[in-house]
Amino acid sequence: MSDVTYESVEDELTGGAGDTLGGDEDIYAGAYDTTEGRVFTVVGGDWDQVVAPAEGHKERVVVNMGPQHPSTHGVLRLILELDGETVTDARCAIGYLHTGIEKNLEFRTWTQGVTFVTRMDYVNSLSNEGAYVLGVEKLLGITDQIPVRANLIRVIALELARLSSHLVAIGTAGMELGHTTAMTNAFREREEVLEMIEMLSGLRFNNAYLRPGGVVADIPAGGEAKLRDLGTYLRRKLVGFHDLLEGNGVFMARCVGIGYLDLTGCLALGVTGPILRSAGMPWDLRKAQPYFGYEKFDFDVPTVDTCDVYGRFLVRVQEMYESVKIIDQALDLLEPGPVMVEDKKIAWPAQLSIGSDGQGNSADHIRHIMGESMEALIHHFKLVTEGFWVPAGRVYAPTEGPKGELGAVIVSDGGTRPYRVHMRDPSFTNLQSVAAMCVGGQVGDVVASVASIDPVMGGVDR
Repeated sequence: MSDVTYESVEDELTGGAGDTLGGDEDIYAGAYDTTEGRVFTVVGGDWDQVVAPAEGHKERVVVNMGPQHPSTHGVLRLILELDGETVTDARCAIGYLHTGIEKNLEFRTWTQGVTFVTRMDYVNSLSNEGAYVLGVEKLLGITDQIPVRANLIRVIALELARLSSHLVAIGTAGMELGHTTAMTNAFREREEVLEMIEMLSGLRFNNAYLRPGGVVADIPAGGEAKLRDLGTYLRRKLVGFHDLLEGNGVFMARCVGIGYLDLTGCLALGVTGPILRSAGMPWDLRKAQPYFGYEKFDFDVPTVDTCDVYGRFLVRVQEMYESVKIIDQALDLLEPGPVMVEDKKIAWPAQLSIGSDGQGNSADHIRHIMGESMEALIHHFKLVTEGFWVPAGRVYAPTEGPKGELGAVIVSDGGTRPYRVHMRDPSFTNLQSVAAMCVGGQVGDVVASVASIDPVMGGVDR
């Protein structure tokens, strides 16, 4: 750590006043009290050991990649130590997109929390919601009370999110490796997927569609036919990615054998998702620890044993075929029924419909609470303003996101707001593999390695 004294940090925080730090605090996290509680200001670090080559390696050079480099998938900074073109050290600097989502959840009701977690991995909003609502429902003890139709719609929504995420991963990776057509084609297919997501939730991003107890609204009229048409369309179009990229010598040369990380490395670093499955391990929580009724579906867990960038590309493409298969099966299983739990102390908002003017309360629901029942109006008001009570306890709800294990640690103190929420985002965990993939390789291969991890910094910095 750098030689920083308590007094120097105090002076930096207080402008020399020296009267706002509290007690014997960590010198890198000074604190002071306000009317809203204690505020911590984090300073310092060991960056002085990173910005210059290690002693004895003065011929080496330290360079920055990012935080706005196109291949860093957002505001990710990579500090690379180079010996010529060879990477001798690699380090990630994060935090540029910190939004305080986890802390904000402590000041919102359980239902309002969905509108925050959906903004973490913004490429994959619905999967964030899935982990969160699964955890809340476990604390409530209502996982067995969720209507079958609601869970089937959730599965459809989550697989649409997986398709969208993988198409972004493949398209941006192709662009970063000099294959612009891969980008345009992937985003063309993604537009079709986003149309279906908008049909379900009314929004393309930050959907807040999955809620504790079910989903906001049922599939609109004609929606099932559109979803089946999407499956037919994607089966025809996904073949093109193999033809387009596997037949391209430049793409293959920049992927095969690059960013190597074997199974032992994945397990040591806690890496999951396509990276783990590209190392040959068929670990998928939809199979291993089913949720939302995934045990009803017949699908494969694609794996390869190449342990490289190329293998991760293959796994993602094959997973998209499996997602289309799951959506088709879910549509076959759909039967008329409710899409929200029956318990009216939890089921809000449940009576929503999507019309020509967008999303809003159904006319029947408005008529009931505004003109037919004073008790219903009072209950609706209390449920919206106060929220529902969740029994005290702690739970971890793991799900299989497009990038790996996406889980929610949720703690309740028995109130209408979370006491603590922490999301286990796979982008954050998988970023640990950057050094393992890049050190010893060429600086130009860092781009391909990071692209194969497919990090989204909204999920990392949450």
